[in-house]
Amino acid sequence: MAKKAKKQTARGRKQDRGRVAGGQDYEVGYESKKTGKSRSSVKKAVKKVGNSRKKVEGALDTIVRANRKIRKEMSK
Repeated sequence: MAKKAKKQTARGRKQDRGRVAGGQDYEVGYESKKTGKSRSSVKKAVKKVGNSRKKVEGALDTIVRANRKIRKEMSK
């Protein structure tokens, strides 16, 4: 007797939206375009903090702030 296919729920799709797949070029590209950072920065952030979209965006924000601080100190 064949197994009956499970009904798909919206829960899986919502959980997937909360993650960034570092190996998927289209997801890395989307996050790169959204945050204004390079693709390599996004991949490094995913590797460093995991694939949670909130954590990746937070890490990229931290990088931006740190770079601004460094530039400001260098211009003095």
